[in-house]
Amino acid sequence: MHAITYSRFGAPADVLALTDLPTPDPAPGEVLVEISHSGVNPSDIKARAGARPGVTKPPFDLIVPHSDGAGRVVAVGDGVPQDRIGQSVWIWNGQWQRPFGTAATHICLPEVQAVPLPDGVSATVGATLGIPGLTAAHAVFGGGDVAGKTLLIQGGSGTVGHLAVQLARWGGAQVIATARGAGLDRCTRAGAHHVVDFDSDELAQKVLAANGDAPVDRIVEVEYGLNAATDAEVIAPNGTICAYGSARDMTPTIPFGPMLFKAAKLDIILIYILPPQQRATAISKLHDALSDSALDSPVAQIFALADCHSAHDAVARGARDGAILLEVAT
Repeated sequence: MHAITYSRFGAPADVLALTDLPTPDPAPGEVLVEISHSGVNPSDIKARAGARPGVTKPPFDLIVPHSDGAGRVVAVGDGVPQDRIGQSVWIWNGQWQRPFGTAATHICLPEVQAVPLPDGVSATVGATLGIPGLTAAHAVFGGGDVAGKTLLIQGGSGTVGHLAVQLARWGGAQVIATARGAGLDRCTRAGAHHVVDFDSDELAQKVLAANGDAPVDRIVEVEYGLNAATDAEVIAPNGTICAYGSARDMTPTIPFGPMLFKAAKLDIILIYILPPQQRATAISKLHDALSDSALDSPVAQIFALADCHSAHDAVARGARDGAILLEVAT
């Protein structure tokens, strides 16, 4: 099989190489998937760059990057029904705590991690559902139904935020989103009822005003460290701040007093280790929204497998209106 590999940390052009490897055989309980598209996420960039605190070398001698992808089941291991062969699937956790991910023509992994694609959903969309899709779905619905509630989506124009706005609107919530610049209009197009510039000096007051001067029930938070004080000010009593990121301040100060007297919950989520039942719920929500034509997961750019280093550069630059994918099929 053809694969992108690396064995040391560094810049993408320096360490990523197109390599020929033996096509694996599925072990018991596994499927072999022929990959058509591989999703490139910020976490893949950090892993390749060695940007995680305390990590000084790659965890495996040879790594095929990327956790997300889509393709077709071409073989199954013992214990897996034969009728899975030929299924179009999308993949989650392809390279989580294992050496070989989706930046290759083939991948073997447990069959539960190859999810049948709903009818009419393209492989390009499927390749975006692993990290961004599941994060958005769990961040919105992890506390139950949101119909009739008010959700604040911080960073609503980002990849996860854009999906979260759509899912919250589909779920029947009143949606307030924050963004800046062109992202303001993007949030409106995604279905946000109100959009607030997150650079505003009066962000909390404007969020409350957008909700009729009432606090919000749930916050989906991309930068908890920067927004901790605002979130504590606008969250309702017994409300939840669901934080999936805090890249710009990884050691935030928590405003414990304001949160204490609201009995507010800080729910920090990491989609890689989501418990099975919660993951199944998130998958179901994604599939239902897709089937209702209520979820658009845009793709900004698709690169050839051999041009993986350019895809990594594109993700690192940010400021994009959609996912970055590799087209893997030859």
